[in-house]
Amino acid sequence: MTIRFALAALALGFSVQSGAQAHAAAPRDVALPKVAERSLADLSAALTSGEVTSEQLVRAYLARINAMDRKGPALRSVIAVNPQALADAKRSDAERKAGRVRGPLHGVPIVIKDNIELAGPLPTTAGSLALKDNVTNRDAPVVARLKAAGAIILAKTNLSEWANIRSIHAMSGWSAVGGLVKNPYALDRTACGSSSGTGAAVAASFAAAGLGTETDGSVTCPSSMNGLVGLKPTIGLVSRTHIVPISHSQDTAGPMARSVRDAALLFTAMVGSDPGDPTTKDADAHRMDYASGLSKDALKGVRIAVLHPDAPDALMTRFHEQLKLLEAAGATLVEVKAPDTKGMGDAEFQVLMMELKSDMAAYLANTPAAVKAKTLADLIAFDNAHEAAEMPYFGQEIFEMADKTGGIDDPAYADARTRSKRLATNAIDTMLKQANATILVEPTYGMPWLSDTVYGDQFSGPSAADLPAISGYPHLTVPMGLVKGLPVGLSFIGPKYSEAKLFAAGYAYEQATKARVAPGYKSTLKEGTGVEGAGE
Repeated sequence: MTIRFALAALALGFSVQSGAQAHAAAPRDVALPKVAERSLADLSAALTSGEVTSEQLVRAYLARINAMDRKGPALRSVIAVNPQALADAKRSDAERKAGRVRGPLHGVPIVIKDNIELAGPLPTTAGSLALKDNVTNRDAPVVARLKAAGAIILAKTNLSEWANIRSIHAMSGWSAVGGLVKNPYALDRTACGSSSGTGAAVAASFAAAGLGTETDGSVTCPSSMNGLVGLKPTIGLVSRTHIVPISHSQDTAGPMARSVRDAALLFTAMVGSDPGDPTTKDADAHRMDYASGLSKDALKGVRIAVLHPDAPDALMTRFHEQLKLLEAAGATLVEVKAPDTKGMGDAEFQVLMMELKSDMAAYLANTPAAVKAKTLADLIAFDNAHEAAEMPYFGQEIFEMADKTGGIDDPAYADARTRSKRLATNAIDTMLKQANATILVEPTYGMPWLSDTVYGDQFSGPSAADLPAISGYPHLTVPMGLVKGLPVGLSFIGPKYSEAKLFAAGYAYEQATKARVAPGYKSTLKEGTGVEGAGE
């Protein structure tokens, strides 16, 4: 069964299998296992013990999606359910029965962002109607690795269209294909971009864990604002082949989960070289079990650099409480000051514009003939021709600016990339050196803002994403609880290839604090009596 997305999409005749309707229902006389808030590690153990089967898990998650993604809180986090998921689950169960178990991911359902290709009949849309026919029938290498580890790809998730690179007035979590993703903690708040659908879906227990992608903040922001653990890995550890691009110097896929161990289990299966992605040539040297050896004692004796950003008082109060808990867990904290990075943001933006033009053309050149857009200029023309569907809330100024550049052949490109990377890398290295530390901590982002169709994203507060995104260094965010009822995250940042240390520190912090709170699906957060004033 199919569902059409919005009136404008109806006008274009576009339909794909939706999270609300495209699944095989469980027989009425079969009790489904409870999956809400169950970890990937717990489900793996349940599969091993025979408590559940993969088929039962898939049916349970599909029932939950059916009840909550277009109904109930209507999170709109799922663009399409994988029609092959049940068959894959039955095959997984048969393998397990035959004694072939591929590892801890075997038979566990996960979701992936809809800018990542998946073999089968589903298009990879990046949220845009211009890619409604982008049925490549191939797995991105990172998906192939997850499948080889036994994971079941349950669904593709909604996202900020084109990974939030179309407009300076964009509304995070909105796409023409999927509509607006809602935050499970407060439905009128942003789920953040661009991996908003994965963030909301995993927070709502629509799968055990999920895959997002990041250029600058698009794994760590939705993870922080949906109460999740998220890792933006070192650039070059995970293949970017067959993922709709923005920037080959900053793009990467990353795991998103409800616990550090689950994120580490997923990441373990993702790491590896890919001949189609030269940046991964050293990845095999860093393949390891990132979940093994995680210990609640891992912070003992660890020196940590602490950066205090300019942030709202309520957030900083929470942050300072977490610093005390880090110290109580054995860490030595050293305050540092961020070096001057003037010009870094402008240089990064130049790089993203130029790489977007070239990298998007390279991706579109290898899409099926049914996809008519083959350049950024073609996408701009498509949006203009379908303005009601594609641009009801914001335009495409960034697309237009990028198209006016010379791409990566632009004379300004090499200098901008060198300058932005040098400033970002130097900033992290300098702070770590100041503290004689290997880990830097700071708040990940501020609290989720109200989704606003008029003004777009109203971001306020700090962002820990820029420096690791531009430098290519790893960045792990771990929930540090709620501030004014909304999730916030604590960032652990380290030098290149320091993922194992970040997972270890993040796990010890997580175990010491147990800070994550499950979502409550509130329609809004009450502002309190002060909104009305004290008078009659």
